Amino acid sequence: MMGWYGMGMGWGAWLGMGLFWLVLLGVILYAVVRLLPSGRAGGRDRGADSPAEILDRRFARGEIDIETYRAQRAALFDGGAR
Repeated sequence: MMGWYGMGMGWGAWLGMGLFWLVLLGVILYAVVRLLPSGRAGGRDRGADSPAEILDRRFARGEIDIETYRAQRAALFDGGAR
């Protein structure tokens, strides 16, 4: 019964197994890097938008009309003093 499996795995099987584990490790590392928040300064922080940027974005999307946009923009840049 000795040698039932022949000479063991051939070089092709070892190469295939090694490549499989390298690809699997690469996919796991890629997923972890993509899911973690980046520490780069170029990344936008969604909570750091200024009120003027939010107002501009709302106007661009059509959420507010021109009169409302102008009134709110004037209130922002005049300091709200009336």
